[in-house]
Amino acid sequence: MDQSTLDFNSGGGDGGGAAGDAITLAHYAQQAYLEYALSVVKGRALPDVCDGQKPVQRRILYAMQRMGLSFTTAAGPKPVKSARVVGDVLGRYHPHGDTAAYDALVRMAQDFSQRYPLIDGQGNFGSRDGDGAAAMRYTEARLAPITRLLLDEIDEGTVSFVPNYDGSTSEPKQLPARLPFVLLNGASGIAVGLATEVPSHNLREVAAAAVALIRNEALSDEDLFTLLPGPDFPGGGQIISSPAEIRDAYASGRGSLKVRARWKVEDLARGQWQIVVTELPPGASAQKVLEEIEELTNPKVKAGKKALTAEQLQLKQTVLGVLDTVRDESSKDAPVRLVFEPKSRTVSQQEFMTVLLAHTSLEGGAPMNLTMVGADGRPTQKSLRQVLLEWIGFRLDTVQKRTRHRLDKVLDRIHVLEGRQLVLLNIDEVIRIIRHADEPKPALIERFRLSDRQAEDILEIRLRQLARLEAIKIEQELKQLRAEQEKLEGILATPQALKRTVIKEIEADSKTFGDERRTLIQADKRASVELKVADEPVTVVVSLKGWVRALKGHEIDAATLGFKSGDSLYGVFPCRSVDTLLVFGSAAKGSGRVYSVAVSQLPGGRGDGVPITSLIDLEPGTQPAHYFAGAAATTLLLAHTGGFGLMARVSDLQGRNRAGKAFLTLEDQELLLPPSVVQPQHKQVACLSLDGRLLVFGRDELKLQPGGGRGLILMEVDAKEPLLSAATFGESLTVMGSGRGGKAKEETLRWAGVASYVAKRAKRGRKVEGFVKALRVVG
Repeated sequence: MDQSTLDFNSGGGDGGGAAGDAITLAHYAQQAYLEYALSVVKGRALPDVCDGQKPVQRRILYAMQRMGLSFTTAAGPKPVKSARVVGDVLGRYHPHGDTAAYDALVRMAQDFSQRYPLIDGQGNFGSRDGDGAAAMRYTEARLAPITRLLLDEIDEGTVSFVPNYDGSTSEPKQLPARLPFVLLNGASGIAVGLATEVPSHNLREVAAAAVALIRNEALSDEDLFTLLPGPDFPGGGQIISSPAEIRDAYASGRGSLKVRARWKVEDLARGQWQIVVTELPPGASAQKVLEEIEELTNPKVKAGKKALTAEQLQLKQTVLGVLDTVRDESSKDAPVRLVFEPKSRTVSQQEFMTVLLAHTSLEGGAPMNLTMVGADGRPTQKSLRQVLLEWIGFRLDTVQKRTRHRLDKVLDRIHVLEGRQLVLLNIDEVIRIIRHADEPKPALIERFRLSDRQAEDILEIRLRQLARLEAIKIEQELKQLRAEQEKLEGILATPQALKRTVIKEIEADSKTFGDERRTLIQADKRASVELKVADEPVTVVVSLKGWVRALKGHEIDAATLGFKSGDSLYGVFPCRSVDTLLVFGSAAKGSGRVYSVAVSQLPGGRGDGVPITSLIDLEPGTQPAHYFAGAAATTLLLAHTGGFGLMARVSDLQGRNRAGKAFLTLEDQELLLPPSVVQPQHKQVACLSLDGRLLVFGRDELKLQPGGGRGLILMEVDAKEPLLSAATFGESLTVMGSGRGGKAKEETLRWAGVASYVAKRAKRGRKVEGFVKALRVVG
């Protein structure tokens, strides 16, 4: 069969009835996978914009509230074993593994993971250094006081309930959050095709921003970001991104913030000093920093290498040149205390910290991706304004539902009390009717014009409630209830009154649970250490098999150079030790990658050098094709056999990592030609095709393309007769090839000899005179 099918038969066992619906296996797999993806996105990985919780977190909090673990008094409830909480969550609401539920519970109890922990844990709940929590049979948990903002209104008609997985009970679709917890504690998760990384924020700032947007939905971005200037991480630290970068990330819902640790200088005896790191950025830990420093000062030989690389040796020398010792003095009193002692008291403190920041996770990046399940139930990436506005809409709706629910209860109670009041005024007659009537309920309704609800309450009233004192209590309660009725109806009367109520509650919660900002926001440049390299003349030698070395000076006789057996010279490049060696890879998958290596990293001496593959990470299926070494300002002409080309500077081609930089776009079967240096005096471009056609045009018809790409058409060629060589030249052009009898021939053409080949770019050109086979043009 060409395509597998699934046949769902609807007929009986005797074969009768319809043949059923047959669908292809591919369609069935696609449908099943989409359902699975949606389940992961909405049911596991992404938080809800309304209450900021993922389903497992929401279920844990709700289960703990139903277990009586909420703070209803100042002392709070007695904590219970975490295993008991996990068992209740799994049995009632979350039919998944116990590890997943316990891990979620642990994270909600870690003050270094959440800005405002929702669970008060007792026992070992892990550490910021990556230590895991104790088993759930050893730890205990109860809800933190701040969870009142999530759970207090849950029984007041505020949110919808849905059946649990087996229909035995119900669970809330959302929690009636009184603040936008999706911003307070943030979230991190990876779904199918979607991911989220919401940083935590300061409660007071979020509350102030929400209040400002409630008062004025058209609040300017400038005012909004003034109220909420940036994230506030649990571990403090410093955000060094500029305000513009932070605002761009908030405006789009995606970005990356630059963060670093905070430290202080402690002066010691005899002029000595030490650096003490007291706050770490998100994602860093004291243990991680110590491991990074160990790797820098005692590097290991990389897999597949025989010795340490030049880069490893330089980093080791740089770090050991300023750092003497490092130790972790973190304790219960000081959660983070990393002590760094310099090599000498004369070391510059600024230089010392720059080295540490540049090469460890004391400085790094914090991603921001505000992807979450929106109020409409769809997972989308939102801006900060959208997050706040959607939560405000949810909160206004919640308060409206809560007010209506309370008003209904107040009106019902007033209705009942008015019936009782009527009874107390006519108590003798009511007793007579109840004693003598066969059906007292209809009789009471008819006599006193009562409702069914009032008559039922009167029949169930106790004799003690007929006392004279009870009438006074009823009158007082009615007065209070009617005042509350007026207040509730006032809230529901206008949107402005509803907004005032929400604002008042947000401000009260902010005053109760708010705290000071922990993370400092102060723009600064990223730390970078430039390895000091002596600027001296060197000659880079490259062999055909890709062995490279750098010899001192420019007086190198290529004829005296030695190579490994079977290898020979590719080229020599006189340059400076501060220059760059470029490696052009053979095209793979249409991408011409360029790899860059600092000339200072190349080995010197009398050896054969090292293979270039030990200094770069070639793309699979790619081999080194061409090389060039020179200054960053040097301009190169890059062309390929398809007849296209462009000009770019060496600095445009440099990449930051060993994996190179995708720069040139090539079609299948096209090959990159050797790069040609463009000198300032070169005003013409010469192109030579395989069939010996030469085209010359002005260099001004080309332009610099720092971003790379396919370039412009240099010469009209085809697959059978591709472009063979391209170069720029000034006063003369040298054509190299062969003459009669296959003898090598080289001819230098002055302007008079070149003029007959001049035409516009992208033309075919004409045959070179005097050559049987032309192979190369040189400026």
